[in-house]
Parts: sequence; C-alpha cells; structure tokens
Amino acid sequence: MAGSDTPTVLVVDDEPDVADVYALRLSGAYETRTAYGGAEALEELSEDVDVVLLDRRMPDVDGDEVLDCIREDGYECRVIMLTAVDPGLDIVEMDFDDYLCKPAEKSDLVAAIEQQFRIQRYDDRLSEYLEATSKLALLEQELPPSAVEDNEEIEALRERVAELKAGLDESLADFDDIDTAFRKISRHQR
Repeated sequence: MAGSDTPTVLVVDDEPDVADVYALRLSGAYETRTAYGGAEALEELSEDVDVVLLDRRMPDVDGDEVLDCIREDGYECRVIMLTAVDPGLDIVEMDFDDYLCKPAEKSDLVAAIEQQFRIQRYDDRLSEYLEATSKLALLEQELPPSAVEDNEEIEALRERVAELKAGLDESLADFDDIDTAFRKISRHQR
C-alpha cells in the first residue's frame, strides 16, 4: 500500500485502553499506530497510513470531523469507522469506506481491513487499465495507420491493455466472493 511492505493501520479512539487493545490485536499482521483522540489522529496522519480505524464519539475532535479532514486534505487511506455509535441516516453522506460497531472481534477487523486492501488493489488496476486504454485509443486515432501498424511500442501497449483487462475480468468474477465475505463480517453491536 502507501508505505512499506507491511500495511500501516492507525487506530483512533479517545479511550487509550480500547485503542491499545485493537492495536495489539492487529500488530501481528500490520504496523499499528495509535492516536488517543481526534486532534492527535490528525497529527499522526501521514501518507504512509493505509487504513484508519476511527471512533466517532470523541470529546476533542469527533470522528466525523476527522473523517472530513482526511478527505479534504487528500489522504488516500481507507477509513473504517469503528465505533459504539449506532449508524443512522446521518451516515449516508459520510465518506468512509466501512463501518463496524464496537466491540469488534479480531477476525472481523482483519477481514474488514483486508477487504479494503483488495478494493484498493482493484482500484489501482482499474486506473492503470483506463490510462493504458486511453493512450492506445488516442494513438490509434491520431497517428496514421502506417505508424500504428507493426509498431512495437503500440503492440506492447495493446498486450498490456489485454493483460489488464483479463485481470479486471478475473477480479470482477471475485466480487461475488467479496460480497459474501463482506456480509460475513459482523457489523452490529453484540
């Protein structure tokens, strides 16, 4: 993802014991950082954070405001709301990637985080595919046919487009599996 080979997860909760427990649960699989409030989260946030687990109800800067700042500042991290606040219609306009209610089991946290990484990888491939197909279409449209025909660079670009399309087709076939896995993650308070 954004930083090293090991993805970085920032756990944000105004209750230090809660933040530390979640960070400890995830530390075997991810580089974990903690922030004990919204203001501290904004200070800790950097380009190498891949996922933010964000509490909503915090006294200094609430999670909704932190989420808005993350998006406004252009951070490309995924945000999973991890909170005891029951979701209501107010979440419709919120720009988070997932929403889990506390307490969350380790397996649900890991599944939700891993799902975000799968989505991110898909997004990256889709972006690369669109970029390559755009270049290919432009070259085929603007260059004379004699310049396009038997051109090694254009042929390599065609092969890359075909390769990316095959990967995307495979990923789309996986979406049924992703949907099933998504529904298995417990998102409700116990």
